[in-house]
Amino acid sequence: MARDVLAETSKFLSYVLRHSPQSIGIMLDKHGWAEIDELVARAQIAGKIIDRDLIVQIVGAPGKKRFALSDNGKLIRALQGHTLAEVSIDFCIKTPPRDLFHGTAQRFVKSIMSEGLRPGNRHYVHLTENEETAVSSGKRYGRPIVLKVDSARMERLDYKFYQAENGVWLTRGVPAEFLSISFNPADSAITSK
Repeated sequence: MARDVLAETSKFLSYVLRHSPQSIGIMLDKHGWAEIDELVARAQIAGKIIDRDLIVQIVGAPGKKRFALSDNGKLIRALQGHTLAEVSIDFCIKTPPRDLFHGTAQRFVKSIMSEGLRPGNRHYVHLTENEETAVSSGKRYGRPIVLKVDSARMERLDYKFYQAENGVWLTRGVPAEFLSISFNPADSAITSK
């Protein structure tokens, strides 16, 4: 299967399962699950070339894990990143590593360093243990900057952290006082705050 077909279908599934199931006429349950057969049928009506085998291939593909299948293989959901108020995945509170990272674009740094990281339309702010992953995330929005989050200090002050099945760390927000610039891969002259 062509890599671009997998990437395009993965983006389509992210859009439908995180943000807009109604765009193809399906509904998610309160935990974000959708019936695969209905998803396939509705996507095909909407003009998307998709089938169960392609979905299974995307879920099992190496790299960034965005989706999960139910134990019986009949349902699919996005692991995190939802903007839908009716979806509420129960994540267990977990102790984070000392530092976590967040990739963003340089144009957002000034406001983030002033106002902190907010989830925006999503339920959580997404963080990673890996700086390289943060760089990749930041590149999606422009010239990347990596922010370091003092997650150990946040946790000591009773902020809650969760971890999705794919390893992404989640929290409701990160106040600016817990942020510093880890590095700017485009300009090594930037130093930590």
